[in-house]
Amino acid sequence: MLSWEHTPSLTPMQRDRAWVEIDRAALAHNVRQLKQWLSPKTDLMAVVKADAYGHGAVTIAQTALQHGATWLGVATIPEGIELREAGIQAPILLLGAANTAEQVRAIAQWHLQPTLCTAKQVLVFSEALDELSLPPLPVHLKIDTGMSRLGAPWQEAAEFAQRVQRAPHLRIASLYSHLATADDPDPTIMQLQHHRFQEAIAQVRAVGIKPPRLHLANSAATLADPKLHYDMVRVGLGLYGLHPAPHLTSTVALRPVLQVKARVTQVKAIAAGTGVSYGYKFIADRDLLLAVVGIGYADGVPRNLSNRLEVLIRGQRVRQIGAITMDQLMLDVSAIPDLQVGEVVTLLGQDGNDYLSADDWATSLNTISWEILCGFKHRLPRLTVNQEKREKSETGERVKDKG
Repeated sequence: MLSWEHTPSLTPMQRDRAWVEIDRAALAHNVRQLKQWLSPKTDLMAVVKADAYGHGAVTIAQTALQHGATWLGVATIPEGIELREAGIQAPILLLGAANTAEQVRAIAQWHLQPTLCTAKQVLVFSEALDELSLPPLPVHLKIDTGMSRLGAPWQEAAEFAQRVQRAPHLRIASLYSHLATADDPDPTIMQLQHHRFQEAIAQVRAVGIKPPRLHLANSAATLADPKLHYDMVRVGLGLYGLHPAPHLTSTVALRPVLQVKARVTQVKAIAAGTGVSYGYKFIADRDLLLAVVGIGYADGVPRNLSNRLEVLIRGQRVRQIGAITMDQLMLDVSAIPDLQVGEVVTLLGQDGNDYLSADDWATSLNTISWEILCGFKHRLPRLTVNQEKREKSETGERVKDKG
């Protein structure tokens, strides 16, 4: 699969239809803001799974590490290998489960740090590593405190830790858990999970095991309560400039990193009564000017936004009309004078004084912004920009945007 995330600029052909812009200056700002929110002893893990939530894992990881992150989090072994092949040396936590000898060998070869949740995993890792002449592998013990996903039961934390400690080829690197409701204004369940995590820590320490690192907080918990920070926080959504919940927006000032743009490919006049797109879900109630834009649901614009989507042209909001199709969508541009083929349409991001957010789409679709960000397909080239440099250049300082 081609990826443009390392490309400082795209050719005209690559930008003739639609693309995603990734603003490194916004990412650097977010990392610095998050670091200031943490105590000096708390590390920041940049969660870059799912291709960094669609932003481009290598570029995001490199930039986050340059500005204060010290760990990286991925979901799969290939995600970790991609970072290592790019020359990234920072510790990488594999948040997903590995269960086969082949996976264990790959983890060891690429210096990844796996999550262990079950006694069977301990056995598989021990047997696979017994064939290799390597130092003990650092592993992270995940405890289920109420997420009901990966993790050993919190009541059995001590027994599980002892089992891992007895394995000659394994070294405990951390004890951690994951919160299910950290983005809820009601902290009751989060506090219950926190209490269970504290109980698990106490159990493990009572049998003489002192994990060198403890971590619990995701983005929402990081912003919600400093008592949840421990030795490290695992930040995903906040890294990309979105707050996990409305009640957390006043905590840290974040800047969205991703923008989605496309070009007008045709402009035409249609008469009142004309149907637009498949199924005629929109019929013009007046004569209007219609623009076709080269982006659709195959690129990650949800079809269920049809007739509900707004975009920006020349800083002005414009309504999308008719069914969004696989590769194209249509706009009512009657209020945009002399619109030309090739003009840029902003689907997500800022144009002039107005801004459209992934949160807007998520609200319309009754989903979450995480899903929106992860939905943009890789036939949309990723253009890496540096907005601060661009703004300086535009104000006459002549600082070249290196992209």
